[in-house]
Amino acid sequence: MNSHKDIERLDDIRVLVDSFYGKVQRDPILKDIFNRVIQDRWPQHLEKMYRFWQTVLLEEQTYFGSPFLPHAKLPIEVEHFNQWLKLFYETVDELYIGKNAERAKWQGGRMAEMFHSKIQHSRNNSSSPLL
Repeated sequence: MNSHKDIERLDDIRVLVDSFYGKVQRDPILKDIFNRVIQDRWPQHLEKMYRFWQTVLLEEQTYFGSPFLPHAKLPIEVEHFNQWLKLFYETVDELYIGKNAERAKWQGGRMAEMFHSKIQHSRNNSSSPLL
């Protein structure tokens, strides 16, 4: 494992994303939701995640889009977000150490909190979801 280096290149992001989503696909709490939505499009989803994290962590603008919209109507609750974060933090910590590794965990936590808040808001209001 890469326990003594930071996330520095696209190859590092690929290892992180592949390792993390490998866990998600086997996780008893998350696998059914992810596999039902993504189905046989895992390669495309992983490519999108590489670009997202490349943009966020390496400041190489390769991701364009709104990450929240695909999640807005998913049947997910706080326990799903908590499990996602647990697996994400665990994966980052297993593989990397450094500024970008910490930034990845901070960004993951921020996204989980924001997505959960927006989903709850849209469920409790008849208006369209916050974008």
